[in-house]
Amino acid sequence: MTPTDSRRSVVPPYLLHAVAQAAEFPRAASAARTALASLELVQTPKHRHLVAPRGVSAGVDGSGTVDRSPQRTIADARGTTTLPGTIVRNEGDPETGDPAVDEAYAGLGATHAFWLDVFGRVSIDGAGLPLDATVHFGEDYDNAYWDGSRMVFGDGDDEVFRRFTIALDVIGHELAHGVTQYTADLTYQRQSGALNESVSDVFGSLVAQYAAGQTAEQASWLIGEGLFTDAVRGDALRSMRAPGTAYDDPVLGKDPQPATMADFVVTTDDAGGVHTNSGIPNHAFFLAATAIGGYAWQGAGAVWWDALTSDAVTASIDFAGFAAVTIDAAATRFGDGAAEHAAVQDAWRTVGVLA
Repeated sequence: MTPTDSRRSVVPPYLLHAVAQAAEFPRAASAARTALASLELVQTPKHRHLVAPRGVSAGVDGSGTVDRSPQRTIADARGTTTLPGTIVRNEGDPETGDPAVDEAYAGLGATHAFWLDVFGRVSIDGAGLPLDATVHFGEDYDNAYWDGSRMVFGDGDDEVFRRFTIALDVIGHELAHGVTQYTADLTYQRQSGALNESVSDVFGSLVAQYAAGQTAEQASWLIGEGLFTDAVRGDALRSMRAPGTAYDDPVLGKDPQPATMADFVVTTDDAGGVHTNSGIPNHAFFLAATAIGGYAWQGAGAVWWDALTSDAVTASIDFAGFAAVTIDAAATRFGDGAAEHAAVQDAWRTVGVLA
């Protein structure tokens, strides 16, 4: 298996801990304990670069031409934890009839189309990197993750979580970790780690909005909507519109994400709260996107993309530093003093990152 220090998973450890202790969901509890065990080494990450930052990778043919097609390969782990598994669908192959295989294939394609159509980026590395995924990973595995080279999807336990291929924003979220890996390469701890998670939520949400043709006003701004079964009182894993409200369940507890710096969580868990405190920059993006209006990928999304690819964003940048870069990016793209520029400034002030 891929070393766990390179995993970027969508279900946060704090939620897995709650599921693991839920006697009401015995199957889910067992699955969550397995998922937690696979993430334990992430709690003290080694912070090695997965790939050289701002670089490119394979994806060009002998003539030096970049292949602009998705180049998808879906493998089936068949309930094991051995990667990559058996290849069951290649680029251009017809549907298999296996929902997880076909959803993963479609999700990779939708994500590839977003990056290409919106930002002219050919795959997640900008150079046509083939998109590989493995489905049916483990037994009732309660997570999906990017391991530095491929997407890995669990089937969920059917008590708390459904299969992880059903949510397009989850696929977009995980592949955005790959985009970050090839651009700013944000260190996965504390505020830079929370920004790493937030960037994935931002672009994961934008992938789903682009595929649905939704404006910022029409979008739900929920991350992982539909992953919870009907037994859980909750809508999603996270809410960018209202962090801390995605779920409130008598067994699993309440969504702990803060929306502002006034409630910033100081912790040593989860690499310094990367999944918790990401609610703050998430909410800033939501505020900027809805204030600008229209299609979010054309407004706030373009600003965040300019920031992510700016040399001013260092690997260890904090919230305030990233906010400053987005404000400068908004001024450059839309004009100093433009409505879009003011919207980005106001968003960061509202969440308490800027005075």
